[in-house]
Amino acid sequence: MTKLLITGGAGFIGSNFIHYILKKYPDYEIVNLDALTYAGNLENLKDIEENVNYKFVKGDICDINIVSDLVKDVDLIVHFAAESHVDRSIMDSGDFIRTNVEGARVLLDAAKNNGLIRFHYISTDEVFGALGPDDLKFNEKTPYDPRNPYSASKAAAEHLVRAYFHTHQLPITISNCTNNYGSYQFPEKLIPLFITNLMENKKVPVYGEGKNIRDWIYVDDHNAGVEAIIKKGKIGETYCLGGGNEIANIEITRMILEKMGMGEDMIEYVPDRKGHDFRYAMDCSKAKKELGWEPKMNFDEGLYKTIEWYKNNKDWWRRIKSGEYKEYYQKQYHER
Repeated sequence: MTKLLITGGAGFIGSNFIHYILKKYPDYEIVNLDALTYAGNLENLKDIEENVNYKFVKGDICDINIVSDLVKDVDLIVHFAAESHVDRSIMDSGDFIRTNVEGARVLLDAAKNNGLIRFHYISTDEVFGALGPDDLKFNEKTPYDPRNPYSASKAAAEHLVRAYFHTHQLPITISNCTNNYGSYQFPEKLIPLFITNLMENKKVPVYGEGKNIRDWIYVDDHNAGVEAIIKKGKIGETYCLGGGNEIANIEITRMILEKMGMGEDMIEYVPDRKGHDFRYAMDCSKAKKELGWEPKMNFDEGLYKTIEWYKNNKDWWRRIKSGEYKEYYQKQYHER
């Protein structure tokens, strides 16, 4: 039996990964360590909280005692936990450095000190900086060029992960992924923010002229990629994962408006983000060649499914927007 420690498993991608793994491998055991900061939401996992193979632990990845205790009997650490919203990092980078860099160090030390536990690190395409309209896509050999505090903290953590591989022979892999979308995404991110705003008859805020381009991947395509890396990836290697969907923000906005039966009068153009990277795009040929992985979800279909999920789960996102979700189960869990 395989036992996994998932950090940040109450967040968007982490909770989807837990659902994905338990559905595909019902005999696996999962320990979910999450501090339940603003983006952690146990409602994401309400349907599996009674599963005997699932355990939630409320705790901070920077807490050496908690982390050291939890890793003693796990076979694999999948490290999702991170502060991830760029705008928040621009306003105050302190939490990003602490969680994303120091948290990674604590986990790496625990893995090293407990028998060299297999360690997979979830990173982002943003560590590579920004692309021009005609530049080649990012790949595993692209130099690091982070341009905001969030991406700088993720790049720093990646360097630590590789250092532990070379210095301590810790069995690691890294994945750099493009923008995810799907169910349970915190509604401050572009797609769920726009969907839920329109459901409340509010306008959608588009930065600048909306020309910035991102490559979008459906969350379960990302999770399938992580699974493939864990199962087939070469130790010490990095794999780029993307959806093959390069779309300008204004075009995504128009797609959402069309699918929700609304017009462009619902767009509110707002001042551009500081240091706003123009384009991200990922060359996933290494993952396709070595792992046999490739994204399966068509973006138009995935966006439709995502809109339908938010329509059918109004209570979930309304509790987040009102702040009520922070009280969910809080009294049942205490810091260890």
